[in-house]
Amino acid sequence: MAHASDGRSMEFKLPDLGEGLTEAEIVRWLVEVGDVVAVDQPVVEVETAKAMVEVPCPYGGVVTARFGEEGTELPVGAPLVTVAVGEGETAAGGPARERGAGDGAAPTPAAEPPAAEPKPEGSGNVLVGYGTSEAPARRRRVRPDRPAATGASGRANGRVRAAEPVGGAVGTAEPLDGPVPVISPLVRRLARQHDLDLRELTGSGPDGLILRADVEYALRAAAAQGGRTADREAGAGGAPAGAAAPAASPSDGTRVPLKGVRGAVADKLSRSRREIPDATCWVDADATELMRARTAMNASGGPKISLVALLARICTAALARFPELNSTVDTEAREIVRLDGVHLGFAAQTDRGLVVPVVRDAHVRDAESLTAEFARLTEAARAGRLTPGELTGGTFTLNNYGVFGVDGSTPIINHPEAAMLGVGRIVPKPWVHEGELAVRQVVQLSLTFDHRVCDGGTAGGFLRYVADCVEQPAVLLRTL
Repeated sequence: MAHASDGRSMEFKLPDLGEGLTEAEIVRWLVEVGDVVAVDQPVVEVETAKAMVEVPCPYGGVVTARFGEEGTELPVGAPLVTVAVGEGETAAGGPARERGAGDGAAPTPAAEPPAAEPKPEGSGNVLVGYGTSEAPARRRRVRPDRPAATGASGRANGRVRAAEPVGGAVGTAEPLDGPVPVISPLVRRLARQHDLDLRELTGSGPDGLILRADVEYALRAAAAQGGRTADREAGAGGAPAGAAAPAASPSDGTRVPLKGVRGAVADKLSRSRREIPDATCWVDADATELMRARTAMNASGGPKISLVALLARICTAALARFPELNSTVDTEAREIVRLDGVHLGFAAQTDRGLVVPVVRDAHVRDAESLTAEFARLTEAARAGRLTPGELTGGTFTLNNYGVFGVDGSTPIINHPEAAMLGVGRIVPKPWVHEGELAVRQVVQLSLTFDHRVCDGGTAGGFLRYVADCVEQPAVLLRTL
């Protein structure tokens, strides 16, 4: 494996991935320590609250260190890798020069933070030293998927976890004055809810910054410690006869972290429910003629037209007649902002949770273009390749929950939009058609809207127009 020659070490930090994202989880490393990388070569795949992306390194040379194992969450600005580049080379320079395999990698300058020791294969937890070479080292146990954060002096940042002694020796640290640095107020609230003292934690972020993963890890460790203590007490004295079983506690069961896509969805839905006074109206519609029109379109040759594309085309026509629903509310200015273009979001279920890709400029697309764009975005969503730009900027959402086999729903509006059209399953039902009872293809349509942007009359008019187009697709010809 090639190594860098007399070069200098460049530290590449997790860049700002846009859209206000503050952290990302390492999904997969694409390089190993000692690999030669070219300028702009992807070195790691990360998952943000929006999507999974590959992060390219702006330096060419030899990778001398990696920071964080797969599964670790890193804040923006935290070190990802260090690269030994050739002398005089910059981010725009060429690849690092090579030397013999026996020469070893170029040393990292003393000012650079040392990388965490790699975990040997087949080993358990990694033991990371704490202290200087002049004093007896205190050691703390670190999860294999979260290496210790280190500073320029080589000491582990933060404080010793009092609940994690190794070899019978417990390291103590004097409490620090002032606020404890945390990644976000949510971390501080999580610790407060569980009566957890943040001063007892060792932050794995840069400069000892305490991340959400640190708090969750401490809570799991405390729960496990409490379980072991209870077992020892039960084994020593035994449970008294007739004693009732202990009540379930919040620590029982399986905990699933709210992070990545699921965490972003949770935050957005909570904000929508807090800020938007929503209301829902619904109507049943006879979709028989719409299904026949689609069959006729696809029988004429050319690309197949999807049902969701026809519904999207109906939505854009309805929004042209009722622009109040293609808007957002500026709460600070106390203004309703009516938007010119329709960027249509649609709900897509993936293995990583619910995402809402956005079809740009849906109001100027025909059914074929809409079908192709829906297919492209759906495939990218399931593969985790959606970019932040493809997941933001929507002005109206189409939610086809009929694919789950349900008839109706009252969904939560996709903040900061003002409305969402829901479409249930299309099923045969008895229906009065032209004065006689007949079996027709019936669908339930619902509109959830922000009551600040319009009243019930506008919302009802929008939904009635959509239903009319579903029942008589020729109505669309008036707006084409």
